[in-house]
Amino acid sequence: MAPTRLGDLRPAPAGLPEPDLAPPVVAESDDPFTALRVAHLVARVPRGVPIALTSIVDRLNVTHLDWLFSERVVADAILQLQANWAADYRSTGGIVVEDGPLGATVTIEDSTRVDPWIVRQAQRHAEACREALLDFSRRERATGHD
Repeated sequence: MAPTRLGDLRPAPAGLPEPDLAPPVVAESDDPFTALRVAHLVARVPRGVPIALTSIVDRLNVTHLDWLFSERVVADAILQLQANWAADYRSTGGIVVEDGPLGATVTIEDSTRVDPWIVRQAQRHAEACREALLDFSRRERATGHD
């Protein structure tokens, strides 16, 4: 008997769990998916006041329950944003990271130029994420396996 091509599927048996479970992700430095999540949160933190880096890390971990963000990785992403700000505006006042008696703090400039700039940063990270996903898809299909 010749194999049958897969057409319409039967209804799922009662009690069959959905396969949409995902493994936890450990955030990494220089990863666009991490950078996007950090930039997205930084875009929403209060402006002009020092925010404890640990508070930013905690909020990321609470917001993205399937991710694990370490302080070092979040600091790396924020320091990259700081470097990008300095390159774009030739100033170091837009994003200030300082060490204090209670740990590192992050202060975001309270000006109208921050929102459009941080949106562009997040869009750049989102595009890098899309490219990484496309690259993954192309690499996996190159083997000829469906």
